[in-house]
Amino acid sequence: MVAMAVIIFGFWNVPVVRNFINPLKLFAIGWHELCHISAAILTGGRILKITIDPHVGGATIVEGGSPWFTLSAGYIGSTLLGGVFILGGWDTLVAKVMSFVLGVGLVLPLVLVRDKLTILLTICYEALLIGFWFIDHAQALRWYCLFVGVMKYVSKINFLYTRRLTFSKHPLWDVADDRFFHKTNDSDATQFSILFPRISAHVWAAFWIFFQLGALASFSILGIFAFKVRNRKLTSFVVTNSVGSLQLTR
Repeated sequence: MVAMAVIIFGFWNVPVVRNFINPLKLFAIGWHELCHISAAILTGGRILKITIDPHVGGATIVEGGSPWFTLSAGYIGSTLLGGVFILGGWDTLVAKVMSFVLGVGLVLPLVLVRDKLTILLTICYEALLIGFWFIDHAQALRWYCLFVGVMKYVSKINFLYTRRLTFSKHPLWDVADDRFFHKTNDSDATQFSILFPRISAHVWAAFWIFFQLGALASFSILGIFAFKVRNRKLTSFVVTNSVGSLQLTR
């Protein structure tokens, strides 16, 4: 997973190369925005505008609702979905189920995107998704889901206006944008610090980083024990029964 994280970070930031993962970036951004939209609506907010871009991220303009709940929903929702995709990396059945989520999630953002290259790449990613079902009993599909799951934890920066909620996938990149790249928009960490003035943006960033790392470790451990250990026990049971049958036959 560490190797995947390094590869994703490179693909997400290197010019030209980053265009090749636009469909996956749109899926990550789209889900993140959907979590904020859902939270805003549930708390009585009104959605004024939504934008999604694979290079600058997504933006959702919200009026009303609960600010802290709406802000938190993006981090929590993205983290949980990424965790389920990671579980798909350990179990074929979970990977198959999540492939339908990914299949739909790759297509839906195209409603707001007109870039021809992105549309073409989306078709290619969908073709890979279908093809992986038939490679080595869908074992390749597990790696696909694991890649998407890891990507959810190392996704690049999205920004946030004071009254326009643009939500990022990883607060570390938010702080980098604020301090080193001098982006004009506030980050999620900065917005939380405005909402709760006694806590600085750096503290919020550290909190969400540890939250995501903890979730990543938890889902990985869950996958190992829930699926790998179980599969070993089932294999041992089958082998034992097979030997017993041979002895009975004799």
